Amino acid sequence: MDYKYFPHTEADLQAMLNAVGADIPEQSSPTRSLSVDALYAQIPESIRFRGDYKLPMAMSELEVRQLFEKLGSQNRQLTCFAGNGVYDHYTPAVIPQLLQRSEFLTSYTPYQAEISQGTLHYIFEYQSMMVELTGMDISNASMYDGTTATAEAMMMAVAAGKKVNKVLVSATLNDATRKVLDTYALHQGIELVTIAEEDGVTSKENLDALLAEGGVAGVLVQQPNRYGIVEDYSGFADACHAAKALLMMNSVAADLAVLKTPGEWGADIAVGDGQSLGIPMQFGGPYVGYMCCTEKLIRKMPGRIVGKTVDNRGQRAFVLTLQAREQHIRRQKATSNICSNQSLMALFVTIYMSLMGKQGLKEAASLSYAGAHYLCDKLLATGRFSLVYDKPFFNEFLVRYDGDMDELFSFYLMNGILPGVRIGDDCLLIAVTEKRTKEEVDRFVGGLPFVNGVQ
Repeated sequence: MDYKYFPHTEADLQAMLNAVGADIPEQSSPTRSLSVDALYAQIPESIRFRGDYKLPMAMSELEVRQLFEKLGSQNRQLTCFAGNGVYDHYTPAVIPQLLQRSEFLTSYTPYQAEISQGTLHYIFEYQSMMVELTGMDISNASMYDGTTATAEAMMMAVAAGKKVNKVLVSATLNDATRKVLDTYALHQGIELVTIAEEDGVTSKENLDALLAEGGVAGVLVQQPNRYGIVEDYSGFADACHAAKALLMMNSVAADLAVLKTPGEWGADIAVGDGQSLGIPMQFGGPYVGYMCCTEKLIRKMPGRIVGKTVDNRGQRAFVLTLQAREQHIRRQKATSNICSNQSLMALFVTIYMSLMGKQGLKEAASLSYAGAHYLCDKLLATGRFSLVYDKPFFNEFLVRYDGDMDELFSFYLMNGILPGVRIGDDCLLIAVTEKRTKEEVDRFVGGLPFVNGVQ
């Protein structure tokens, strides 16, 4: 055997090669390498790699640890004021400890409910909490992230419609989410039409005009929107339902602890990312998408839904109530396969919400709100920043800088601060969470050269 961790012997390998017709003629030397060459004989020589792989030499455990510590030391730890859909929230220390338990970390999709009671139990609790957080009737068992969850909502609206394939999308939706929608719609025969924005918010007048044209399956808006503005969606649900269209709302999960919920706005589908519920930013993932809807849409919802019942002994038991996936039902009737995961991040946010409780979620959201408005007032007072839109915002706001944005951004980075997300040439989208202290906020403003009298 070449490698002690490969279980197959040379005889095993030769038998498999012979079975698939890659055996070597008798006149040739029946070695394994020649047999493998016969197996790949149809692959053109011009695209086959014949060189040596650039793999490092073997290392001891100590050497490997030292290598990664050296690599990790190259990362700069910045004080983060960036958001735009991903936020630097506090993660209670107990969550990683619980999440790394082997029964959670290595578990997969609960196909056999009778031996997956622990997994089904926490999924049921996750669903219950998300329903309460969004004000909706039903929640599925989590999705990959907020962008794909929003794309699934788009397809769900079209599936629920009566031979209509048009979806109206607000111009105030996050750019990254819109790009994912475009990708999904391209191969689903879905027509996406943009609802114009007016002074940073969705134009109700343009929405009414587009609905009047007919053929609309759903309308998608965001709360807070891409600029951090808390929009007033009064009348949107009525207008959509009068046109036989569904209202879909994308929201940052943590913000719903204090904002009016999608259910209160009359939304039919609520989607978004649960990353704000304590999941670290961690270079873009893994995150967790959520999807909730009204009860009448339950059979159009992708993924699975866990329910609670009793067994033949009268004891509480959890079951997969609905499973609209390709593995469980006929392919042509499946909604989506997007939920093929072990719901590990759903467990993450379930533990987070359990630890924080209602009051804790509200307090974290309130601290984020207060910090953002404190920073905004400080920046405006310098005379070099102005709000792009004078609208109500939550914990994120868009300012225009009167000066060289490249120099400003470089200044912040040199001083250990990630000041936000650049929007265009002269605008900065700034987010504040409960992790940002008053000292950090004061340093954000107080360190500016023109504040200290240096131009």
